[in-house]
Amino acid sequence: MAVNVKKIAVYVLVVFALYVIITDPAKAADYVQIGFEAISDAAGAIGDFMTWAANGGKS
Repeated sequence: MAVNVKKIAVYVLVVFALYVIITDPAKAADYVQIGFEAISDAAGAIGDFMTWAANGGKS
């Protein structure tokens, strides 16, 4: 039962993504850019934390 719900949720998300891409490609591109910027910022923050930890937690 849970597998079917998961499959349905994935299909709904895929259909929604395709709908957004087809109806408004510029807005879809903005969403992708926002997502990549978020991933980049998160990776930078993790790198800063690791550098801080490697330096013994000193500011």
